[in-house]
Amino acid sequence: MKTKPTPATHDIQEHPLVLRIAHWLQALAIIIMIGSGWRIYNSVPIFGEYRFPIWATLGGDPMESKIAHMDPGVANALNWHFTGLWLLLASYLLFLAHGIISGHFRRDYLPVSPRRIFNDLLAALTFRLPHRLGEYNAVQRAAYWFALFSVLMMILSGLAIWKPVQLSWLTWCFGGYPAARVIHFLFMTGICLFIIVHVTLVAIVPKTLVAMVLGRAAEPIHTAAEVPHAGE
Repeated sequence: MKTKPTPATHDIQEHPLVLRIAHWLQALAIIIMIGSGWRIYNSVPIFGEYRFPIWATLGGDPMESKIAHMDPGVANALNWHFTGLWLLLASYLLFLAHGIISGHFRRDYLPVSPRRIFNDLLAALTFRLPHRLGEYNAVQRAAYWFALFSVLMMILSGLAIWKPVQLSWLTWCFGGYPAARVIHFLFMTGICLFIIVHVTLVAIVPKTLVAMVLGRAAEPIHTAAEVPHAGE
């Protein structure tokens, strides 16, 4: 005699170990690259005389570095930047491989369309976007695709800046060295904005952090009338 399956009582979000490793290594690499990149930017600004505050950059104390090496910390920042680059490249490729092979991208990041994004964005702005642990709305899916693309463009434009002679074809694809610097900066800015939104959403739904740290998180399933909305 067949028995009916017991209905689920909790929403569950699970992240395998390989995904968590790739996620946290990317986070560390991006922090290193942003901090060191801002110090490098300060040495040759792109937009007027604006510079990032020294406390937000990575490269050591400028005065101590000048005394010791006749350099305001740019050489140290470059060393940090290249270290971050290889760490980012390795973790990014690991994340891509897992996402494709496991079906994570297909299962969690699709489908996505302009209409779905618009509808979910409108619902979010009016605090009527329901949330279920382990499910991504269209805005989140689009944001993750944007982040993946931005990291790829940061890596490629960074290589074009680093080796403009050896990789002249790549530098040419970005419109030349000056244009590659601007593109690199713009996608870095995009990643910074993504991080701000990402961390804000984690603060709103802290159990997503639990899943990314411990591998699993659960919360009771709400009825249609009880589904929490953003801002409530």
